[in-house]
Amino acid sequence: MKTDALRVPGANLYYEVRGSGPVLLLICGGVYDAAGYAGLAGQLADRYTVVTYDRRGNSRSPLDSSPEAQRIEVHADDAHRLLAAVGAEAAYVFGNSSGAMIGLELAARHPEQVRALVAHEPPVFDVLPDRDRLFALMRDVEDTFAKEGPGPAGEVFGAGLMMRGGSQESSDVAGRGITEDERVPGGADAPRGEPDPEMLEMLARFEKNKDFFIGYEVPPFGRYTPDLPALEASSARVVMGAGEASVGEPPHEAAVVLAERLGGRAVLFPGDHGGFGAYPEAFAVLLHKEFSGS
Repeated sequence: MKTDALRVPGANLYYEVRGSGPVLLLICGGVYDAAGYAGLAGQLADRYTVVTYDRRGNSRSPLDSSPEAQRIEVHADDAHRLLAAVGAEAAYVFGNSSGAMIGLELAARHPEQVRALVAHEPPVFDVLPDRDRLFALMRDVEDTFAKEGPGPAGEVFGAGLMMRGGSQESSDVAGRGITEDERVPGGADAPRGEPDPEMLEMLARFEKNKDFFIGYEVPPFGRYTPDLPALEASSARVVMGAGEASVGEPPHEAAVVLAERLGGRAVLFPGDHGGFGAYPEAFAVLLHKEFSGS
């Protein structure tokens, strides 16, 4: 694996490159960074040149100035510049959660750079029947962050989003008796026994990213609406993905609605919102199948 850094307007992006073959960019969401995709990237590096990175403001990609409300458009421009830096003319792209929204914006703005995109559970609240409630939730999170700080804001967000989360994602996982405390954020089972220094370092970064996520990403990202006419006209093949175990949760339902509006059906992937972490091998098989059809 090769690591490098890329200067972009307002930030310095840390990124990793592994494997060989056509370029596959993995865009993370939430508190994740490049390390959150290590399992999935390892399953795909025999067929693709897999590029992962820490999004601006997170982990090893510091901002040049104080934190401010983030915009999906700026993050999509970061992805565009990163693909140019690694020499990809047309790449495969996978994004999860807010990373899926970044992928949608990338495909709309720079279709020449995207051969195919799998957008897994983008929390696009604007397309949902309860959009007004979810937009009000974004205002509540924003107000609580300003008045009380990241901890209370995170509690407001979690209660309002009503996502079941890790230990309930499937009967298989529940059957193994894995509790919420034994999971890596996003759904992956934490390793048994004492975590190694690399795992501890990764978890510390994720913990540190929480404040930035809840204060500067959640409210503005939650108001994002993709350019559906541009996506329909895009030369990129756009596939919406949803978790088998997250039916009824806002990101899952948004993926289903967006797939219908783009003239298709959402592809079901194993696990819940973070299924790529819990089931990297099965997830990689399905991703490769979707990309092979492009």
